[in-house]
Amino acid sequence: MILQILLIIFGTILLVWAIIYSVFVSCVPFSEGYRSGTLIQFKRKGILMRTWEGRIRPGSKGTTVHRFSVRRNQKEVIEKLKEYQGQHVRITYIEYYGVLLWRGSTQYFVTHVELEELDYDLREE
Repeated sequence: MILQILLIIFGTILLVWAIIYSVFVSCVPFSEGYRSGTLIQFKRKGILMRTWEGRIRPGSKGTTVHRFSVRRNQKEVIEKLKEYQGQHVRITYIEYYGVLLWRGSTQYFVTHVELEELDYDLREE
């Protein structure tokens, strides 16, 4: 009898913690910022939970790549990213504490994108 009560209490605490964690991870932004680079990939991926995700490379010859996701309801951002493939862009993003499977595989979510004009010197890195 006591063991059953302890299991119910433990299960309830675990469930409440999981709910609080999920809400915290999905609703509380960690930071906001900007990144610039060449849009090298933008695709819709996944089998059951399809998400829009992409990558930008900050320099023309560097190996560093920044990954990002876009929410499904950001139709304008999705269309612009499709159009800007291979071009230098500046993205505005919000970073969240964690990753939830149905939102994408990154913590960075693009809220705005624009083409960025480069000086000739920057293209010759």
